[in-house]
Amino acid sequence: MDPITITFYVFGAITVLSALRVITARNPVHSALFLVLTFFSCGAIWLLLEAEFLAITLVLVYVGAVMVLFLFVVMMLDINLDAVRKGFWRNLPIAAFVGVVIVVEMALVLFSMFSRVYQADAPKMPPDFSNTAALGKLIFTDYIYPLEIAAAILLVAMVAAIALTLRSRKDAKHQNPGEQVRVRAADRLSLVKMPAESKDR
Repeated sequence: MDPITITFYVFGAITVLSALRVITARNPVHSALFLVLTFFSCGAIWLLLEAEFLAITLVLVYVGAVMVLFLFVVMMLDINLDAVRKGFWRNLPIAAFVGVVIVVEMALVLFSMFSRVYQADAPKMPPDFSNTAALGKLIFTDYIYPLEIAAAILLVAMVAAIALTLRSRKDAKHQNPGEQVRVRAADRLSLVKMPAESKDR
């Protein structure tokens, strides 16, 4: 067995075990950290498969942005674990049925895809072939319009999310930078004239 195969099995075992710990860990923070480990292991497997772009994207987007957001939300919220576990055994049969259906569907897709891959003759690539360069060239030539449409949709979604969550609260104090810039020195200090009083009184 060559070292690449051994490394693949090691990262595959880590991925499976950490994914199981995501759904079996009692602490939500531990579940999020195990999910980070799962993403890193999947990224390592993709590197072994020479899919460098997917591996870097998985680490940067999911681990660097999405999971950090999940961790902040989980650590800031006061989650009642008893309320989360309530009704677990009642919903277990439905959840198990859905899980079995998903596993069967994924198995059918993977086995059919692997059979097609092994039956077809894969083209021989030169030693200096770069998947990332080929993907970038394909995206910015043949798929430039779908890429721009997707970017515009994501921009609109981001602006809509900010507009929906940006609300003015009356019970919160906030500063207005525009008013702070327009303020004058005379407005900062006010002189009050008061009559003099004697010490005898």
